[in-house]
Amino acid sequence: MLYSVYEMNRLAMTPWRAAANATRRMMRAPWNPMGDTVAGRTMAAAAELFESVTRRYGKPEWMIDATLINGHTVAIEEEVVWSDSWCDLLHFRRDPQALVEARGKREDRKVLFVAPMSGHYATLLRGTVETFLPDCEVYITDWQDARMVPVSEGRFDLDDFVAYIRKMIAFLGPEVHVVAVCQPGPPTLSAIALMAEDKDPSRPASMTFMGSPIDTRKSPTAPNILAEEKPFDWFAQNLIHTVPAPNPGALRRVYPGFLQLAGFMNMNLDRHVDAHWNFFNHLVEGDGDSAEKHRVFYDEYLAVMDLSEEFYLQTISDVFQEHKLARGIQEHHGRRVDVSAIEDIALLTVEGERDDISGIGQTQAAHDLCSNLPDELQLDWVQPEVGHYGVFNGRRFREQIAPRMRDFWDEKGGAALKRR
Repeated sequence: MLYSVYEMNRLAMTPWRAAANATRRMMRAPWNPMGDTVAGRTMAAAAELFESVTRRYGKPEWMIDATLINGHTVAIEEEVVWSDSWCDLLHFRRDPQALVEARGKREDRKVLFVAPMSGHYATLLRGTVETFLPDCEVYITDWQDARMVPVSEGRFDLDDFVAYIRKMIAFLGPEVHVVAVCQPGPPTLSAIALMAEDKDPSRPASMTFMGSPIDTRKSPTAPNILAEEKPFDWFAQNLIHTVPAPNPGALRRVYPGFLQLAGFMNMNLDRHVDAHWNFFNHLVEGDGDSAEKHRVFYDEYLAVMDLSEEFYLQTISDVFQEHKLARGIQEHHGRRVDVSAIEDIALLTVEGERDDISGIGQTQAAHDLCSNLPDELQLDWVQPEVGHYGVFNGRRFREQIAPRMRDFWDEKGGAALKRR
């Protein structure tokens, strides 16, 4: 019922958004003498603010057309190299001829980014991808919005997520470096542990976990505490809703993205209110650069996707309430996941000093679980002065974290391959 009410409210606002858009265009038209007045700019700013906060934001585009290598512009083409009902594996293919001209013939690192399936689209890692394009073959998981997946495609739970990760790693081969950002840390570690126990020849060279909830008992944050305090039935009864028609996934039971977004916003509500107030003032003052930065950030931040009921509830149960992987009792389709089986896959963990989503120690817990992995194949880094998003994006990520990741892949990832 809640989902249907949300959709009806969104549709009811359509004429008001159209009116706001018309007002904004009229106030900014070059022929309108009011456009350059404070009153005109205020009306245009109010109209744009109204439209932006009442809009449903669709899946963002990657908008990565090229990268710069040694002063040469190298064109980028997105290509889907592996696909299933719930995920596409994207490759950011660099133009081969331009690449050779830019830095000669050489084989670059192959990196798989496992994007979060926690409400936002994979494009949240756009800056992360851009950082590594000059010297890496970059692949990323592009998860599907459950609202867009027909019921006929079947269920999708945490076990399916693990199976997808294993299939994609196997597809890319043993020299790939796997990077799990935030939510996919536990299932990615599970997939790699299963590959290690099976002595799978395509197991990766290294694994990196960034701000991941490997063990949420350590330094619990507000989301962790909420998951612990509320009984499992509360999540099932209050947060799961049915996708209404005419969405492709009509009748599918999901955790709606708009509820996840509401949770994100409420964690730092004052900051978001201030950001929108400043956006309004920048528009009135004619500060186009500051206004555009706001648009770019919130066009991404407000674009959210639904999660399937079974995936969301199993994640709540296994990761945040029962801590199954951390306690050594996680199972995949009835088979116990033995993380200690990992012996020749290099491990890097990255945490943010000010992370209010995955607290200090939650990601580091991966080192304790990999009890048979030699110390020389392990590395831990806590980045000072960054929060959760600063772990994988922003200036400090580009200047301090990314170089460490490259060195780790080359040194410890290479050493891991030599041990096989």
